[in-house]
Amino acid sequence: MLLTLDLDSEAPIYLQIRDRIVEAIAEGDLAEGDALPSTRQLGADLGINFHTVNKAYDLLRAQGLIRINRKSGAVIRRDARSGPAESGFADEWQERLRTLLAEAVALGLDADEVTARCGSVLESFRAKASS
Repeated sequence: MLLTLDLDSEAPIYLQIRDRIVEAIAEGDLAEGDALPSTRQLGADLGINFHTVNKAYDLLRAQGLIRINRKSGAVIRRDARSGPAESGFADEWQERLRTLLAEAVALGLDADEVTARCGSVLESFRAKASS
């Protein structure tokens, strides 16, 4: 699995790892049942402490995107084809979306540009997943 991280970013590395895995699931590069590298292996591959990877995997597990057990390690639990989202997810997600949209508006993006960019990102997920 190829992850691109920005070590100079203000975003913590564990969140970048989480975000790249979520994007890979959305784009169809990772599907339900796919195994992820062990935390030690991914840490070694990225040149970072495995505890950082563990923190990212814990977030993904808490969000229901992966399952972790001693025998099979970390495995993708669900993807876009796994059926409807779990109860309560949409409300929680909307709160996070509200903050992200507030940031865009506060920094001067108008509603039309925000809408266009959201549409563009969603379309890129569809296009990548169908290819």
